[in-house]
Amino acid sequence: MLRPLLTVAAAVTLAATNAIAAEADHSSTIRFEDITARSGVNFVADSSPSPNKNQPETMISGVAIIDYDNDGYADLFFINGAAIPSLKKASPKYYNRLYHNNHDGTFTDVTEKAGLAGDGYDMGIAIGDFDNDGWPDIYVASVTKNHLYRNNGDGTFTGVTDKAGIGAPIYKGKKMWSAAAGWLDYNNDGKLDLFVSNYCRWEVNKDPVCLSGGRLRAYCHPKFYEPLPSTLYRNNGDGTFTDVSNETGISKKLGKAMGVGFNDYDGDGFIDIFVANDNMPNSLFHNLKGKAFEEVAMDVGVAYTENGKAVSGMGAEFRDLDNDGLPDIWHTATELETFPLFRNRGDGIFLDVTGRSGLARPTLEMSGWSNGVADFDNDGLKDLFVARGNVLDNIAEFSNRTYAEPNSIFRNLGKMTFADVTAQAGQAMQLAEPYRGAVIGDLFNDGHLDIVVTVLNGKARILRNVTSNDNNWVMFRLVGTKSNRMAIGAQLKVTTEEGNSQYDIVSTSAGYGASRDPRAHFGLGRFKTVKQLDVRWPSGVRQVLTDLPANQVHQIVEP
Repeated sequence: MLRPLLTVAAAVTLAATNAIAAEADHSSTIRFEDITARSGVNFVADSSPSPNKNQPETMISGVAIIDYDNDGYADLFFINGAAIPSLKKASPKYYNRLYHNNHDGTFTDVTEKAGLAGDGYDMGIAIGDFDNDGWPDIYVASVTKNHLYRNNGDGTFTGVTDKAGIGAPIYKGKKMWSAAAGWLDYNNDGKLDLFVSNYCRWEVNKDPVCLSGGRLRAYCHPKFYEPLPSTLYRNNGDGTFTDVSNETGISKKLGKAMGVGFNDYDGDGFIDIFVANDNMPNSLFHNLKGKAFEEVAMDVGVAYTENGKAVSGMGAEFRDLDNDGLPDIWHTATELETFPLFRNRGDGIFLDVTGRSGLARPTLEMSGWSNGVADFDNDGLKDLFVARGNVLDNIAEFSNRTYAEPNSIFRNLGKMTFADVTAQAGQAMQLAEPYRGAVIGDLFNDGHLDIVVTVLNGKARILRNVTSNDNNWVMFRLVGTKSNRMAIGAQLKVTTEEGNSQYDIVSTSAGYGASRDPRAHFGLGRFKTVKQLDVRWPSGVRQVLTDLPANQVHQIVEP
């Protein structure tokens, strides 16, 4: 059982769990600098907007951090749309793009050498080493055919979709529109399996005619589209996968799935799956010992908000936010809905704490897409980021809202409360755009977590974390042996000199259609040593290391 090792803190007081933050330097606020102009990244997400208002035109998001050449630096991969109505990448402006990190704050476009331009209308990305060869691979979720690219280890990728059998999840005889995906080892056999979030039934140029303000054609509300089941593929270990959606119970629940997050919410050693659904009840698939799943969102309290409504679920994060060893759930939505925060109570039940957390009022007027959980100021408490932008491009014509919105940062104040600190976070955080995708990771190996955001029909932005204080940090790169090579699903507990603890999971799945830095990052405040690191590997192996120095990236190999 996980709980004796990693979640004993259920009985620990909130004052104790926030002790690291009490020892932190709070002399400066969280700040970001826009370094796009000098970074060499010039990616533009092109959704091919048309007068017919095709639904996918509003939703391109995918961005990923991937160290594709294993040089220790985070590279960037962006996905893109395609021409309408052909849904083909008819010109280089629709290419997906891979940028190599040059270690000096700049990036170089290596797409064509890598063989990653793509061919269809793409949505989301999932990074994982499906063949356990030590090189991270790429899965692209798409309106058209999904793609699996195998990393050859020489800077190039090979499309292996057809052999793998994971290119076209089918429902009622047609390929489903896949919005996002994520890697997990649901049966703890050491091989990464694949979960795909499918959105709704849709055909090009056949959207209903929906009017805004009673006169102008607009993108339709999701209620006008039929829902779909999600898809689960089991890794067979020979380069192929088997669709186990029916036999595991995943396909029984229909939804309009967007963001997906993975964690072990009940501490039984098996990874569970949370899915944020758009204007339908959320899904929480409880893992039954790697054999099947039961959908329990209603039973455990995460299907609806506290006022009993299904909201426009988009980006999702499934991580511990209050340092009690129990993973919480936070997802985004659109204006007039708030961004729900569900606190894991520790007995199989979640409580909607959006109001008491301080998030309800500031997020009520926001439209959020991808999101992320990270300790941006290294004070020992995980903060929140959301990429914002309205769904309707003509929203200003019939309301006081705008299509473009600035992104937002919420600082963790402890005791599961948050404050909007966007106004103090630098000029880069004040720029309003129709943001969609967001991914978090340390692009410079300096211990500060940076953000990459995509803009719909606009230029992606690189936001460098320039927060200045005396706080320390530590990062861990885990390498599985019996477990999957990337150690996805591994649970970490970090304890400092005075016995204060933090928790996290190794997972690349975060936000909406995004894939984050797989290295586990912890802010340590004034503490300069990790007194003890406890790792529970997906295989069940327990590992304990002691007296690890701060301000380093430590590689941990499964014994």
